[in-house]
Amino acid sequence: MKKVAVIMAGCGFKDGGEIHENTLTLLALNLAGAQYQCAAPSIPQFQVVDHVTAQRVAETRNVMVEAARIARGNIVDVRELRVADYDAVVVPGGFGAANNLSSFAREGAAMKVDPGVGEFLIGMHKAGKPIGAICIAPPLAAWTLKQCGVTGADITIGNDPGTAAKIRELGQNHVDCPATDCVVDRRHKVVTTPAYMTARSIGELWAGIQRTIEELLKL
Repeated sequence: MKKVAVIMAGCGFKDGGEIHENTLTLLALNLAGAQYQCAAPSIPQFQVVDHVTAQRVAETRNVMVEAARIARGNIVDVRELRVADYDAVVVPGGFGAANNLSSFAREGAAMKVDPGVGEFLIGMHKAGKPIGAICIAPPLAAWTLKQCGVTGADITIGNDPGTAAKIRELGQNHVDCPATDCVVDRRHKVVTTPAYMTARSIGELWAGIQRTIEELLKL
């Protein structure tokens, strides 16, 4: 049975992990017969947003504690992950991927990445193990490849010109893709899908995530 690390970014799409994307990722892994371990950095969220008003609120929340809501408590600090224990890694989206796991939302291609997340992703790539990234998480895959001296990998975030340009700034090739599909770079073992960057329904979201997990496990 293949074992996959799922790196989460909190709970709630405006400031953490997108709940549908995280849940459907776990469902797809389960239906494919894979075992998974949820993980997240134990750090404060960059911001906390009221999901009713969409306004930032003066609260402090921990990324791993929030992600544990989705993982039903079965979660570890990302720093505890060991490359040798996993066959693949996948990072679902939500603004937390661009604000908590990294600073992509604020700094674009000059992004910084949480040390624990970055170390594990780089280690997985160097070990020849596949990386999956969903929605706004693909810049993490682009960054990882760049740190490893890789350029020209095919990656998608859908069809947003501004975000696609930042993928290219990170040295990779952006490929437009609908939410129901994914982009597979077999040479560099990266699978990405737009998810809610373009999805108009949870059904479209599921189609793309299921395909992503299927392709990830093939690699």
